[in-house]
Amino acid sequence: MSGHSKWATTKHRKGAKDSARAKVFAKLIRQVEVAAREGGSDVSTNASLRTMYQKAREASVPLDTIERAIKRGTGELEGVRYEAISYEGYGQHGVAVIVETLTDNRNRTSAEIKHVFARNGGTIAEPGAVSWQFDRKGVVEVQGPVDEDQLLEWVMEAGGENFEANGENYTITTEPHDVGSVRDALESRGVKVLSAELTLVPQNTIPVESESDAKKILRLMDAIDDHDDVQNVFSNFDIPDALLAAYEG
Repeated sequence: MSGHSKWATTKHRKGAKDSARAKVFAKLIRQVEVAAREGGSDVSTNASLRTMYQKAREASVPLDTIERAIKRGTGELEGVRYEAISYEGYGQHGVAVIVETLTDNRNRTSAEIKHVFARNGGTIAEPGAVSWQFDRKGVVEVQGPVDEDQLLEWVMEAGGENFEANGENYTITTEPHDVGSVRDALESRGVKVLSAELTLVPQNTIPVESESDAKKILRLMDAIDDHDDVQNVFSNFDIPDALLAAYEG
């Protein structure tokens, strides 16, 4: 899991530096809309919508924008109908890559994602060639410092699986259906929750020690993530913090 979480941290910092809020807003709004379409507009009963609603609010998406997205999803307002499509492939050094998209034009998105892979030294794989190497999990990031024994007790009580230190913070892993209950349980005890989302966690990671390979992998990840239809990108690389910091700088 360290490979993806490290890159996600780097990506978020780069996004802040590059003032990429408009693109972040657009992706979150699309996810809110799809969650509402698939599970209804009630955040108390639609766990996916609740998670996306909270992510959008944490990213400072205006409330009226979120509410319009929900109404488009439920059909109260006219809107584009998006389809969820995943792509699998490989990057430099043989790292596995999974791309999740929401698109209103399957053919266009497919051609463009393949082009992004090809231009950045990657290759597209057949469906299933990569996904078996990942597990769907819930991930809750909390702010430290906290008492680790107490945190473990609360996590176990709420249905979480485990946690690990991530710098000054902690990353908690749950089953997908438990991510909301773990987040709520920790917040009710005064723990600062930084994020709570569903993700794909690699069963094993591939160490990348070469600066050249690291740069090529991260360029591919950034290029994929920059596509308007891409919602999430997952990989199983493990790049040392020093190389990540050099790339970020």
